[in-house]
Amino acid sequence: MAVNLKQLAELLGLSQTTVSRALNGYPEVNAETRRRVLDAVRTTGYRPNRAAQRLATGKAYSIGLVMPIASGIDSDIHFGEFLAGLAEEALKHDFHFVLNPSAPDDEEATFRRLAASGNVDAVFLAYMRQNDPRIPILKSLSIPFVVHGRSMGGPRDYPFLDVDNTRAFYDAAKLLLQLGHRRIALINGPEHLAFSVRRKKGLMRALEEWGLRLDEALVHHSEMTDEYGYRSMQSFLERPGPPTALLCASTVLALGAVRAINQAGLVIGRDISVIAHDDVLPMLRPENFSVPLTTTRSSLRAAGARIATRLIAGILNLGDYPQQELWRAELIVRASTGSAPER
Repeated sequence: MAVNLKQLAELLGLSQTTVSRALNGYPEVNAETRRRVLDAVRTTGYRPNRAAQRLATGKAYSIGLVMPIASGIDSDIHFGEFLAGLAEEALKHDFHFVLNPSAPDDEEATFRRLAASGNVDAVFLAYMRQNDPRIPILKSLSIPFVVHGRSMGGPRDYPFLDVDNTRAFYDAAKLLLQLGHRRIALINGPEHLAFSVRRKKGLMRALEEWGLRLDEALVHHSEMTDEYGYRSMQSFLERPGPPTALLCASTVLALGAVRAINQAGLVIGRDISVIAHDDVLPMLRPENFSVPLTTTRSSLRAAGARIATRLIAGILNLGDYPQQELWRAELIVRASTGSAPER
């Protein structure tokens, strides 16, 4: 049975006021005391009275997200994995999500309503576009935020966590070039999203270093589903000069691409090499493919947890974190990459 505030205070040998202030992020409570209190909360299952806390502190203990809703916008297992990490961390501090649906052309008004509502203490942004108009909007509002990803234009002084997508696909392409591949195809995410632009840029940079140019006919942008991966790979293989290597923006895309390669009677790692970006999706592990996939790996769940940690730390005064973080993806070589075939 969960303890109440009085019992929690007695257990810790602290006053109820000190425990309450530690839970509510008051700066006069030192970091060690706050840590002890939070550890005891997790151990005992204590749940504070949120209504009373909100009256006392003005905090909603909620994180906000604006979800674009429109025909043609599909559910995304990648975003589900990111939210799982966010949720795991939020649960540790008894925080909630407030999801606000919005038409794509009404996002500015939705953000303004959300910020003015008092229903959230902070928001986060995802699906960053090349020159994302939402960043200037949020910078003009009096609400903390963290961006998952980076825009490619406009303000640069905003808090973000991103993967170095350019470096990830540069490293992947460089490996393929060292193995003798010259016709490298790319199945990428949606063209308007910043991560897709950067991954293509990484491939182009590696090719340029070898005196080569990217063949745009070997680049497809799409939603990241296995069906799109299958169709894209089919079209590449039907070309007069098919690729000897493939980069995929996701293991989900790679799942479909591998199906098309197998149907064509080609052997992965011998006839064609494949590298995919691995978001560490629990149901789609690259080592479990029929031919284990070489990948650039960076966990979406870990990214979600880190963003939640940063947002909650800011709300509760739990310590300082870097405002801008750029994670490097890990290149993991497996059996799906081999020397270019002689043709």
